Amino acid sequence: MTDLKPDPLELVPLGHLTITLKAPIVLTGCPFGTRVIVEVDSARLEGERVQGSMAGTANADWLTVGADGTGALDVRSLMETDDGALVFCHYTGRIDLAEQTSWSSPLFETGDERYAWLNQSLFVARGRAIEGPGVAYEVYRV
Repeated sequence: MTDLKPDPLELVPLGHLTITLKAPIVLTGCPFGTRVIVEVDSARLEGERVQGSMAGTANADWLTVGADGTGALDVRSLMETDDGALVFCHYTGRIDLAEQTSWSSPLFETGDERYAWLNQSLFVARGRAIEGPGVAYEVYRV
């Protein structure tokens, strides 16, 4: 058996995502932790291959926060690209509430042929809290 190692991961920048959030709705005492529903007020993705803004109003993070202050992200959002394509995004991940830093793995879905490459790609993102209140992400294709 050969001792082969996989090639290192290459991260290709997709873009910068800025999200402005509405006031959170907090449910304490839930069996799996504190539930925090945070609706998105606005979002904008700026990248070399794709640019767009949030579409519709059904965009939110259904966050679950454990006793240790670690949150599990569950975000669903719809974006319309500047050239009219609709792109659904669902991402899960973790947030360290003390550090206000998050890591996620966005999955994109679209029926628009111009952006079919999004359907076939895997992405990772690192986010940080910004004033507004909001979150700024750097998103990369793996």
